Amino acid sequence: MFIPGQVSEIRLPKVLRFGTQTLQTLIPELKLYPVKRIGLISDKGLERAGVVEQIAAMLREAEFEVTTFTDIAGEPTFPLLARTIRFMQEAKAELIVGLGGGTAMDTAKATAALMDKEDPQPYMAGTAVIPNRTIPCVVLPTTSGTGSEVTYNAIFGDEATEVKRGIVSHALLPDVAIVDPLLTLSCPPKVTAASGVDAFTHAIESYIAVRATPLTRMYAEQAMKLFAPNIAKAVHFGSNIEGRVGMSMVSLLAGIALGNAGVGAVHALAYPLGGKYHIEHGVANALLMPYVFDVTAATCTEAFADVAGFLQLGDYAHRPHEAPQAVVQYLYGLLRTLDLPSTLRELGVDEAALPLMAQQASKIDRLLNNTPYRLNEQKILGIYRKAYTGF
Repeated sequence: MFIPGQVSEIRLPKVLRFGTQTLQTLIPELKLYPVKRIGLISDKGLERAGVVEQIAAMLREAEFEVTTFTDIAGEPTFPLLARTIRFMQEAKAELIVGLGGGTAMDTAKATAALMDKEDPQPYMAGTAVIPNRTIPCVVLPTTSGTGSEVTYNAIFGDEATEVKRGIVSHALLPDVAIVDPLLTLSCPPKVTAASGVDAFTHAIESYIAVRATPLTRMYAEQAMKLFAPNIAKAVHFGSNIEGRVGMSMVSLLAGIALGNAGVGAVHALAYPLGGKYHIEHGVANALLMPYVFDVTAATCTEAFADVAGFLQLGDYAHRPHEAPQAVVQYLYGLLRTLDLPSTLRELGVDEAALPLMAQQASKIDRLLNNTPYRLNEQKILGIYRKAYTGF
């Protein structure tokens, strides 16, 4: 329901197109910009799969000059971003196309926003907010999870502190996002699983977020309703178009909710795992979800009753205090259903590192303050310890 005085706002790319075969609209969109030199940012996996060359060939056939940067593997870091910016500056790219998952798209968005800045370092350090972007940015997601195509943030690992950190600015919102589910067919099962559960993390965290509004909850709700019937099909039967289309829509809707309401404690606790152990973002979020909600859901049981309904776990409207455990059990079982790790021990995390990780996570106020539960360092450490041993 709308609360008097509450402001609801949704920010989206200027052009957002969804559906199979929408890749064919890429060239007509690019032709609307007075540019000749295009920088294509992607990753090694898509290069090996031939997808990068497929897109580059389309661009060359349309008489664009194409420079590709694919030196991307694993989680993105600030040094990687700095290298990409220099590369595209030297290529004199006039428009950036990001092709891939969250790593490639976040790198493309940040590169487009920073390559015209005389000194991009303050923006990467978080001491200044990017005021604008003069280089157009177009993104083509090839995974269903990050929702980066519709968000105005980009996440990078800070190698000095071994913690991931976000750049947040409306200048990071792409001009054009083309979501063609057929581009996700090359996504392997493990990545499909991790990115898919990551999308669900965005949906549920944004639904319960302090900054949530009726508009953002609408997108999050639809994402969660689509998640349960589609995730297993996409993971275990990757050529199933229905599953791929469904999960692409989950990612898109959850990304809109995330981009406008934000996420919370699950992401905060996941950041040290990505920074220190380079654990994939989706894997970290998926693993931590049940352990975090086992604690934090106590303050938002009515919302979790909604979530249980979205997942078709039963009607908890008149017994909302039971809903959190139903959702936690579903999420914990989902890890095994999708062949994802369920404890930090399985990921090779050193138990002795947990206190430092708790200290690092406790300082991520941007996310913790958006969580309807006050988590201090000791409570975070307790969550990590439970996640280390398992339920």
